[in-house]
Amino acid sequence: MVNSPMLFLFLCTISFLSGVSLADPPYQNCSTSSNYTKGSSFQNNLNNILGSLSSNASISKSYNVSYGSDPDRVHAFFMCLDYVSNQTCQDCIASAAQDILKHCPKAEEAIVWEEQCQLRYSNKDFLGKVDVTGKMGFDNKLDISEPEKFEPVVNGLLYSLTDKVSFNVSSNLYAIGEAPFEEKTIYGLVQCTRDLSASDCNVCLKSAISHLPICCYSSIGARVLSRSCYLRFELYEFYNGALDPNDSSTKTSKSTTSKAGMIAGIITATGLGIVIFSCCLYFFTKKRTQKSKGGVDSHVIDLHSFGEKGQSVFQNHQNFLGRNDKISENLPYFDLETLCAATKNFSDSNKLGQGGFGSVYKGVLSDGQEVAIKRLSTGSEQGSDEFINEVLLILKLQHKNLVRLLGFCLDGEEMLLVYEFLPNGSLDAVLFNTRQQAQLSWIKRVDIIYGIARGILYLHEDSRLKIIHRDLKASNILLDYDMNPKISDFGMARIFAGAEGEANTATIVGTYGYMAPEYAMEGLYSIKSDVFGFGVLLLEIISGRRNAGFYYSKFAPSLLAYAWHLWNEGNALELMDPLLADSCPEDQFLKYMHVGLLCVQADAYDRPTMSSVVLMLKSQSPTLGQPQRPPFCVGKIISNDHNVPENEHCSVNNLAASDTLPQ
Repeated sequence: MVNSPMLFLFLCTISFLSGVSLADPPYQNCSTSSNYTKGSSFQNNLNNILGSLSSNASISKSYNVSYGSDPDRVHAFFMCLDYVSNQTCQDCIASAAQDILKHCPKAEEAIVWEEQCQLRYSNKDFLGKVDVTGKMGFDNKLDISEPEKFEPVVNGLLYSLTDKVSFNVSSNLYAIGEAPFEEKTIYGLVQCTRDLSASDCNVCLKSAISHLPICCYSSIGARVLSRSCYLRFELYEFYNGALDPNDSSTKTSKSTTSKAGMIAGIITATGLGIVIFSCCLYFFTKKRTQKSKGGVDSHVIDLHSFGEKGQSVFQNHQNFLGRNDKISENLPYFDLETLCAATKNFSDSNKLGQGGFGSVYKGVLSDGQEVAIKRLSTGSEQGSDEFINEVLLILKLQHKNLVRLLGFCLDGEEMLLVYEFLPNGSLDAVLFNTRQQAQLSWIKRVDIIYGIARGILYLHEDSRLKIIHRDLKASNILLDYDMNPKISDFGMARIFAGAEGEANTATIVGTYGYMAPEYAMEGLYSIKSDVFGFGVLLLEIISGRRNAGFYYSKFAPSLLAYAWHLWNEGNALELMDPLLADSCPEDQFLKYMHVGLLCVQADAYDRPTMSSVVLMLKSQSPTLGQPQRPPFCVGKIISNDHNVPENEHCSVNNLAASDTLPQ
């Protein structure tokens, strides 16, 4: 932590300047149906969540979290308007966390809207569920002279923006635009919370638009605040920092306003001068201090340029421990002593698992929060690469179906990552364990499949980056308290620049049984490589069988070959896990098997995208194409077994059934 009077002055000045900009908000909606008691577990969980949100706001403008155990568990979410900076978002959420306690004391469910962000918490899990109740509309105090002409233009603009976020998967559920009106221009903005699907976003925004005639008819500008979305229109470009030329304060007393504006201008200019001077002095002093101490190179990994260029992080791993400043500014840092105490000095009794990167331990922090701590193998260069990759990637990723990174530790040779603790462990430990399989009913398996699909879709299309995971497998899917899936382990993931479609590598990483054939044999990977891994996962989940190590007969040496054989023989239901016989509707099983086979087709071009997969899974009666033959089931084996048709005879790829080393 940096202790600097000048930096403190800088932060205080910024807080002051940002704090005075909010005039009318916060607006709030507080539940009166149930209250928590002072000192209760619910209040403690709520305070823990609210205290941590502003630090996460410096990383992402959309974030969700759950904390505690039922019935005192707290679910929370915040969203900043996409056009604001990370610093503004952080300041806004810090204010919202204070205001929600001030305006909604003891409420077990509440939401506040600040000028540029919203914060919501509840004792119920609302994430991923559209909510159009309790909308609030606020209009500009000036009216338009011809509302019958103005309103259709406004509606046309807002519906156009709604279509943009609903059908453009790269929109991040946010859009701005403008429309001409006589000699003026109408500016509009729509945004949904990013836990929603595009179709749910569409529902929320259309509901908000329908609220405008009720709250704001004929107004020259208005906004509608909803739990799941936000919209606004004005006759000025508000999302680029423009001020309202028709602000009501300008109509009361021009002379008073002019004087007040002059005073405010002087104060602001003085404040900015102090800020600039403080920053210059601080960084100049820091640079001089580093040189005088023979310190490390001040070069840092720039997260912003990293994302735009789409370069592999591991290419920059040299001298990493000397240039982690940028990371530490964006992610909570844990000291080694704290993590040793949390894990009982990394005792074997706390060990959750072991991998090529090192070990994972369960830890309990001083405030009682349970965490999972990944301790990378000491001195491993491959571990260093994974560490850099995982920290920098997950800093930019926030989704309810991705494991949440809470912080990190660098101390000498020690490199540790601190994650949320997921008590039900990995999917493979439950799915392939005869004593635990019964926990996975058909409905729960469907939820897990859909959650994994949503998480991969976010990586491929909905996050600010295009991420190829490259190691999707059952052991990398973790399960939370409610058996909801979260994708983990981004050490092997790669970023694509916006226009890139595929890449090539000479070093194959991943796990046998989940790797797409073009990647396993040629080193080619793309989003379709992850689609293949998802297809294997889907077939494993509905069958209860592993693909790797599967052996039915020499004619079906893999789960994919076996599923393909049953499908073509008209015996697809034989793939069903026997535990599902009484709870799984046959038509649903056939649909999921069909989707799985489409995902594991040998030719990457034939596989659907994850957005198509999500639509197929969600639709009650989708139109599905005929799947083509999967890999590892090609060619022929001469056999005397006449019960298997000749064109179904399979030969096996020569890959060894083991994990390859991470690179």
